[in-house]
Amino acid sequence: MTPDTSSLPTEVSTLHEMIIDLVASLTQSNGKIEKLEHHLQQLLRARYGRSAEKIDPNQLLLFAQEALEARNKADEETDAPEQTVKEHTRRNGRKPLPKDLPRQRVEYELSPEERACPCCGKERAVIGEETSEQLDYVPASMFVIEHARKKYACSACEGEVATADKPAQPIEKGLAGPGLLAQVVTAKYADHLPLHRQESIFKRHGVTISRKTMCDWVRDCATLLKPVVERMSTLILQSRAIHTDDTPVPVLDKKRDRTKKGRLWVYVGDRDHPYATFDYTPTRSRDGPEKFLERYAGYMQADAYTGYDVIYANGRVHEVACWAHARRKFFECQKFDPKRSVTACAWITQLYEIERRTKEWPDDKRRALRQEKSVSILRRFKEWLDRERHDVLPKSPLGEAMTYARRNWDALTRYITEGFLAIDNNAAERALRCVAVGRKNWMFAGSDRGGETAAILYSIVASAKIHHLNVWAYLRDLLARIPSHPASQIDALLPDRWSPKE
Repeated sequence: MTPDTSSLPTEVSTLHEMIIDLVASLTQSNGKIEKLEHHLQQLLRARYGRSAEKIDPNQLLLFAQEALEARNKADEETDAPEQTVKEHTRRNGRKPLPKDLPRQRVEYELSPEERACPCCGKERAVIGEETSEQLDYVPASMFVIEHARKKYACSACEGEVATADKPAQPIEKGLAGPGLLAQVVTAKYADHLPLHRQESIFKRHGVTISRKTMCDWVRDCATLLKPVVERMSTLILQSRAIHTDDTPVPVLDKKRDRTKKGRLWVYVGDRDHPYATFDYTPTRSRDGPEKFLERYAGYMQADAYTGYDVIYANGRVHEVACWAHARRKFFECQKFDPKRSVTACAWITQLYEIERRTKEWPDDKRRALRQEKSVSILRRFKEWLDRERHDVLPKSPLGEAMTYARRNWDALTRYITEGFLAIDNNAAERALRCVAVGRKNWMFAGSDRGGETAAILYSIVASAKIHHLNVWAYLRDLLARIPSHPASQIDALLPDRWSPKE
């Protein structure tokens, strides 16, 4: 369309005002377009792209000269502390199969005709053998345990009948034994197999078990295991630092024709209390974490969710923010402002390099190195943020990333004050990964009660994985022992203290 110039004013001042208004409107429109493109890019990356936040080293060299020069200057000022360098030797070929796997030996011999020597005709003797291993698979088998309780009676008076007791079972008068219950729970909460798929798998074994029946089993298992989870939660609250995060869970709502959004919160203890427990809430209100942490005193590492503010306000809980969240916001801005976003990522990369160097160090030594090197890096990074923010639109993706970092600066830098604090909240995010993967398979929880059941069973599975336990073996032993296990000795069933019953 050709603009109608006849209606334009002739006064220069009026034209200037119109130009200023048009430029302001254009700037606002461009800002909205940039934000929409940013959100679209993140959605496409979440749907189709890589989750790893890797930056091309050539970009760091191109844009992050100031950050790199600051790092070199800091390295020149102080000598690098002693560190143990692990040499990784690369092995070619397959890894050897575990020695404890059952082995079935199959021998191959030459036929009598083939044993004859082609030179002299005599029969050749065995002088050795060549062996090779092949891994095979037999589908899991189901079997029936027949409990036979002997009855005794007095032959003289023909009375006084006594019947031998049967050990307490996970589900009294239930069909499933502890091994089958452990398999159903492990398959759903560790291997992410929803109950309808397990129903099909059991049919291949010739047994029909409805998903409704398995749903009841899962609920009963959660009731049995709840004391173990409660004990782990009590110990987590004794930690010097707790990691926490939350994730949405679709939950069926009978009052409407669609799901509502519940929440699973995870709480991860420190190295002296190495457990991860989950808590379910119907909403994302602050009531959930506030109730769980009402008696806690120490450090809490989390994202910048405003619902945590009331917890920090009591003075007993100190906020520790997550540098992985801050880095992610800068990483996502590369398309719109590559120079500044990559420079910010370069500053943060330096902080992570120090953390990687001190991963196996004691707390006091790690704190000393942070004070020696991380403090100066953080100071220069903050100066860079304060200087560059004046040239960035506050509502742009990069402006919001800078605002996030500056607004949470005290919490982001608190980790350098103590050696036992982590630079990020990845411990909680790793624990939540099982929920994120499972959610793509079982799709939704059937009710709020189902969310509470999931929280208990995810707590058992996640804590067992922290200690590299066989989840099925751990669950089976717990389900077999808990019905008759003394409540005063519940600590013996915790994953870091558990040993299989002889």
